[in-house]
Amino acid sequence: MNLVLMGLPGAGKGTQAEKIVNKYGIPHISTGDMFRAAMKEETELGLKAKSYMDKGELVPDEVTIGIVRERLSKEDCESGFLLDGFPRTVPQAEALEEILNDLNKKIDYVINIDVDQDILMERLTGRRICKNCGATYHLVFNPPAKENVCDRCGGELYQRADDNAETVQTRLEVNIKQSQPLLNFYETKGYLRNIDGQQDINKVFADVDQLLGGLK
Repeated sequence: MNLVLMGLPGAGKGTQAEKIVNKYGIPHISTGDMFRAAMKEETELGLKAKSYMDKGELVPDEVTIGIVRERLSKEDCESGFLLDGFPRTVPQAEALEEILNDLNKKIDYVINIDVDQDILMERLTGRRICKNCGATYHLVFNPPAKENVCDRCGGELYQRADDNAETVQTRLEVNIKQSQPLLNFYETKGYLRNIDGQQDINKVFADVDQLLGGLK
């Protein structure tokens, strides 16, 4: 099964990716992992990517697409893959189709973990971290026994700067603006499947699992 996984920050994409990979035994391929592997192996494209990243610049599409092509050509992708973080744009999606055509493959589903923006705000702004031991809490889903005090070590809890409401709102708006054309593209192609990410984690996976069961 060849899958693309999408979802806004806070939608629970990472959790579902882990569950899919564990059950179906396909490699989880994230953009970051691909870049790190290519740089570690010192491939030509990996070194090119590193030269941009070292300067704090975005890696150009042609380099990213080349690295994706290399990764999807590897033996462990023969029985399928789960792409996460690529494509991010319609041109990248079109390039992915070309890569898969060359490899005699096609996308089975683009799974979008769909969560209302207000709920994402609650999820993302509710995180608190212990200054002392780094334990993570959530004011709604995993609160400490005593307000602002770590259960584990008694340390003070704090909110990361990028978890404040204004920053989170901006981050979500940027992601929505970026992802919507891609969702439209895949919906037109007939690949898109929206999964309700507002349910319990296990119920979300049950829905994903039911979808993927038809590909066996």
